[in-house]
Amino acid sequence: MTLTAPTPSSRPGLGRDLLATLSLGLPLVGSQVTQMLVGVTDALMLGRYSVPALAAGTLGASSFFTVFILGMGLALAVMPLAAQAAGRGDEVRMRRVTRMGLWLAVMFGLGALPLFWFSGAVLTALGQTPEVAANGQAYLRIAGLGMVPALLMATFRSHLSALERTRVVLWATLAGALVNAGLNWLLIFGNWGLPELGIRGAAIASVAVQAISCALLAAYAVRGPGMARFELLKNIHRPDWPVMGELFRLGWPIGLTQLAESGLFTATALMLGWLGAVPLAAHGVAIQIAGLTFMVHVGLSSAVTVRVGTALGRDDRAAVARASVAAAILSAGAVVLAVVLYLTAGRWLIGLFVSPDDPQAGAILDLGVRLLMLAGLFQAVDAAQVMALGMLRGLQDTRRPMVYAVVAYWVLGLPAGYVLGFPMGLGPEGVWLGLVVGLAAAGVLLSARFVGLMRAIPAPGASPVTSRS
Repeated sequence: MTLTAPTPSSRPGLGRDLLATLSLGLPLVGSQVTQMLVGVTDALMLGRYSVPALAAGTLGASSFFTVFILGMGLALAVMPLAAQAAGRGDEVRMRRVTRMGLWLAVMFGLGALPLFWFSGAVLTALGQTPEVAANGQAYLRIAGLGMVPALLMATFRSHLSALERTRVVLWATLAGALVNAGLNWLLIFGNWGLPELGIRGAAIASVAVQAISCALLAAYAVRGPGMARFELLKNIHRPDWPVMGELFRLGWPIGLTQLAESGLFTATALMLGWLGAVPLAAHGVAIQIAGLTFMVHVGLSSAVTVRVGTALGRDDRAAVARASVAAAILSAGAVVLAVVLYLTAGRWLIGLFVSPDDPQAGAILDLGVRLLMLAGLFQAVDAAQVMALGMLRGLQDTRRPMVYAVVAYWVLGLPAGYVLGFPMGLGPEGVWLGLVVGLAAAGVLLSARFVGLMRAIPAPGASPVTSRS
């Protein structure tokens, strides 16, 4: 990539960049939070249904998400490439990138179906009890049908985000969350004369939500105001192998980077499952709450990817720096607010997820509160790593970050969690401290990588250089 500095007259102040990032990022934050609320709603209702259902639902949803984010790397690769094309005013390039992103979404989603169908054997091999493994498989056999629409939705979201059409993403996600809550209420508990399906009802609701949200974003991307000129579905039946290869080369490291992080959380859930249903259920509740506030940083990370990618398309070095600083400032403010929330309202938040009549409610509540306190530690370092990833993706640098993530999460974080939790006897709290170790290492490595790339870009008036991921 080649970057040059803009002329002095083209340099707006940091305040304008903060406002621009908020304008682009707030709808993305809202959509991420709303999408997370789908999982929170599942946990709330399954927790009210039964502790075994909550435990299996936590494991099933975590397993689905692990596979999903591997495929979502291909969808996220659309964002920086489309943003760069937008910065250059190349509408044909945008269409080609998104079209092949849709192809890859379908291919990956179909390929993942056998894994969900035979998930019971996998969960059993990973040390889960027969009851949790059977319930987890029942959930995943249904939920897996939503993989294709979920990835298609992610691809349309990347396309629309690159065009800074983020409000429609928020509205579509909100509609899906409302549908999910209604279907959960009907199908989990068997209200209004419908069958009481328990965990299977939650899975059916999730598939319906993904299909509806995908359809809404697709309709807007093709026929929304000002969108027809992109002719997004033109020649959709024709493969574009060079662009597909480019997307794959950029996207698979993104997917593996996300898999490394998500896999760390899934492995944490598995280890807590060894300790019993109560630790696993408490983990599920606490991680839902921590994940909900973390979606603020995920949304801001997507915003900075778009802003950095667009500046890259304009060869504007100073705009890359300003966009990154603005996003980091906003993310830091969100960390402070989240920690205050955990410290002041943690017990009340945990209590929302557990029926007071359940005999295990007290144990889940006490452990969940302690875990949520630890979430305040890793919120800051987790925010740092996801923001750095967003900046690096905007620069189309994905392979080195993948290596850093694997080392941080699996060489440092996971072993630390196991040692602290089991040999050192700290239990669930020790396993969670391993998360802090892994996320902190990733935050330091990725931030240093971005700073190094920015320093390598020549100053104004110097000969441009090219950096490769």
